[in-house]
Amino acid sequence: MEIILKEDVIGLGYKNDIVNVKAGYGRNYLIPTGKGVIASESAKKVLAEELKQKAVKLAKIKAEAEALAEKLNAASLSFNAKASSTGVIYGSIGSLQIAEELQKLGFDIDRKLIAVKDVKTAGEYVAVVKLHKEVTAQVPFTVTVEMDKPEVTEEAPEEKKPRKARREETPEEEAPVAEEVPAEEAEAPAVEEKTEE
Repeated sequence: MEIILKEDVIGLGYKNDIVNVKAGYGRNYLIPTGKGVIASESAKKVLAEELKQKAVKLAKIKAEAEALAEKLNAASLSFNAKASSTGVIYGSIGSLQIAEELQKLGFDIDRKLIAVKDVKTAGEYVAVVKLHKEVTAQVPFTVTVEMDKPEVTEEAPEEKKPRKARREETPEEEAPVAEEVPAEEAEAPAVEEKTEE
């Protein structure tokens, strides 16, 4: 029994394929579930017309993708990013940043169509834009970095002495600190107490 598939069926075929199946499988499963129809002469003519129209649409879509790819191949992007003293960029340049830059140039490209590894250092790179299953564009871009300068604070240089010298210079015993005596007590003469014998 010949069946025209209306959708992809794993292990059997793809949409619009004409396949031979057992009569029971076709009548009891494929046709009732809408996955296929009987391949009559009229159904085959309808399918041929649909495929012809679809081929024209696909050719038009492919031609549009090729024209867009030529424009994208001629485009060039540049990014200026801040980087640490080691040259590593803060954050990264990825598909989102490339899509935003292309938007500024007038290209409305979904970031999911852009394939690029996250860029972390300065240099020249290429992003691949998948416009169609048979058409891709390569967009070159350069990344320049602006290095962060470490902050230098001017301080008076300290004289560093060897540890042994420091130990020798410190006194071994510190003199006891005299306690402060209130002024009244300091001026009054000391009175001796008399003890009775």
